Amino acid sequence: MKKRKFKISDILFVVFILLLIIPQTRTPIQVAVNKLKVVIWSPSIEDEEDQNMVTPFQYAVVDLQGETQSILIGKGKVTFISYWATWCPPCIAELPGIQELYKDYGDNVNFILLTQEEPERVQRFIEKRGYELPIYFPQMQAPEILQENSIPTNYVIGTTGKIVIKETGAADWNSAKVRKLIDGLIVNN
Repeated sequence: MKKRKFKISDILFVVFILLLIIPQTRTPIQVAVNKLKVVIWSPSIEDEEDQNMVTPFQYAVVDLQGETQSILIGKGKVTFISYWATWCPPCIAELPGIQELYKDYGDNVNFILLTQEEPERVQRFIEKRGYELPIYFPQMQAPEILQENSIPTNYVIGTTGKIVIKETGAADWNSAKVRKLIDGLIVNN
């Protein structure tokens, strides 16, 4: 039986696996892999006949400052809802694109980034990365049509309540396709 020689690729593979096992290096590697996906993956726009409707409702939330708010969803204003977490590599990978979108559309679109985490942890995460995003903590269960067990899950809801985009997993929210869609939804308001 012939003895197998180790190649450089074998060593690199073992090092990569070890880095994934070590908690301090696992998340940065997973975020980097998800950023590659974000570069090539733009959210899918639902076909007109497949767009579900959200019955208008008031979403009860608490913001990072501890203030209770009630945000109208499904009527009058385009809404971007994101279910995310600070420990989620795909969430971390797509946040820069959401930040850019918020910077340009924050006055015309309701941005609602929802998490179930501790406010102090979220505040540290946001400050460390320099994000200025509207982060909220839900105080009610979302309607069934907006419930998802996976994060990140993001929705773009038109002014009439149509769910135009439902995307699970990391995506490029700052793409020309998404911007064109939002521009059209705002104009048709």
